[in-house]
Amino acid sequence: MTAEQWMIFGLLAVTLVLFVWNRWRYDIVAIGALLAAAFLGLVPFREMFSGFGHPAVITVAAVLVLSRGLLNAGVVDTVARQLTRVGDQPWVQVAALTGVVALASGFMNNVGALALLMPVAIWMARQSGRSPSFLLMPLAFGSLLGGMLTMIGTPPNIIIAEYRAEATGTAFAMFDFLPVGLGVTVVGVIFIALIGWRLTPKRERPAASGELFEISAYLTEVRVPEGNRYVGHTVYELMRELRGEAEVVVVGLVRGERREPMPAIYEVLRADDILLVEADPDSLKTLLDVTKMELEARVEEAEEQEQAAQEDNGEKRESALGELALEEAIVTPASRLVGTTASALELRQRYAVNVLAVARQGVRLRERLDKVRFRAGDILLVQGGEEELPGALSELGCLPLASRGLRITRPRKVILASSLFALALGAVALGWVPAAPALVGAAVAMVLVGLIGPSEVYRGIEWPVIVLLAALLPVGQALETTGGSQLIADGLFALGEAASPAVMLALLMGVVMLLSNVINNAAAAVLAAPVGLALARSMEAAPDPFLMAVAIGASCAFLTPIGHQSNTLVMAPGGYEFRDYWRMGLPLSLLVIVTAVPLILWIWPP
Repeated sequence: MTAEQWMIFGLLAVTLVLFVWNRWRYDIVAIGALLAAAFLGLVPFREMFSGFGHPAVITVAAVLVLSRGLLNAGVVDTVARQLTRVGDQPWVQVAALTGVVALASGFMNNVGALALLMPVAIWMARQSGRSPSFLLMPLAFGSLLGGMLTMIGTPPNIIIAEYRAEATGTAFAMFDFLPVGLGVTVVGVIFIALIGWRLTPKRERPAASGELFEISAYLTEVRVPEGNRYVGHTVYELMRELRGEAEVVVVGLVRGERREPMPAIYEVLRADDILLVEADPDSLKTLLDVTKMELEARVEEAEEQEQAAQEDNGEKRESALGELALEEAIVTPASRLVGTTASALELRQRYAVNVLAVARQGVRLRERLDKVRFRAGDILLVQGGEEELPGALSELGCLPLASRGLRITRPRKVILASSLFALALGAVALGWVPAAPALVGAAVAMVLVGLIGPSEVYRGIEWPVIVLLAALLPVGQALETTGGSQLIADGLFALGEAASPAVMLALLMGVVMLLSNVINNAAAAVLAAPVGLALARSMEAAPDPFLMAVAIGASCAFLTPIGHQSNTLVMAPGGYEFRDYWRMGLPLSLLVIVTAVPLILWIWPP
């Protein structure tokens, strides 16, 4: 091997180790790899940031924006609403959910489709009296399968299409992935619906049910007596003094006839104010000892009395909680909460949100909330105004897990969003316009007609994914220019020199599958595509079947919860452990290889 090949292999080895270690975010690791490649002379300095203008990167960003527009318009909600009528049979529920999420994932961001259907799945499980564990893993795997249907279904397909353009002069078209992708998706959905869901762990206690947060046991009313030292002081001063001694959150205030949900932190306390606080028994005792406030009736008793009064008088009155809403939400990998605490982000002051409880892997955390550093997959019990809470969760990068039904959609917006999206897809499919400008044009049109707010455009883009792609594309190019990809291909060819093309495709696909289970699937595609092209050259075959094998393999991260965000998101609500994924993921992965290889050879002969 040459010195350059030693350097590129060493750099990629370190990069893969850091990806698997997962101590630093994958986009930071990718930028570090790009900088190292440049300083080692593997990537020219003038080409370091060429990836940010690469058509694949622009296309991925446009698809993410379009996905946000489709979500806002309620396109998938319109279909998902019908899922609540499929009945209680487990296999029917699994088939319906997996089929719908797969179809949606073929045309929008996988995680976006999953996010829409997760609340539906949890609601269906609760209504059936079952744990969500039997629905959520099939839902996540269905979102991965559906990404294989079209070029825009998943970032690896977009990357592979551009590699084909560089190799042959013509990119894969929008629906070139459909013949193979549809076959794999149909077989995969049938397997999941009939057999796969039975392999998921059955949790006796639903991890995402209302039992997870018995918050009513921690809500208490305390009165500010006449002459108390906090009279004339603010809520903020009260909470600041208690910080470090007691974990107390003021979630409501009653002053005479006035009932104020989640009072402002600079609300000045008066004598005889009643504060509704969330505190465990130890913290409540500390609160009463330190502040000399007086204990009032428990919230549940007050609510029972109020309910009785409403029934007696036939009146509908506002409860002590006013218009506050309690919501379960999951922290996504891209959330700004990851790695920080509620107090560091000043959630109460900046977002008007209280975090009342945190659960991790199906168990409520008992440590102090101001000490909890949030992780991706944590479930939060949050409180805020009914109108403001959805926007706050969106801005924080959290997905609601509420079971209160779906959003009310406006038919005009559904039709408008669908029409703009279909027009862009048609233009690409017919070859009128390349994918990047067509999809960017559709995204701009959605902004102009009000389907997406200007600020939402930037929030809708998963910037870590964009940076990852832009940074790794030059590194992947360096793997090819140094001859590293050809060296790997020669090794694979020598390993199976007497093997048939089917065996080589299966071997390549299996290796990429394993890679995609430990690193981001887009990164797996970037690193494996040059190897696939080099392997095609070694076998003197057409590149198409090998690129298709890489695309399929990169989309099949079924063995671990870290291979894809969809797997990560269902881990906590489903109560899954790391080892649970391979039970259904391993047979599904083997089934994909057995199905995909013959289809690839038939549609794309070498």
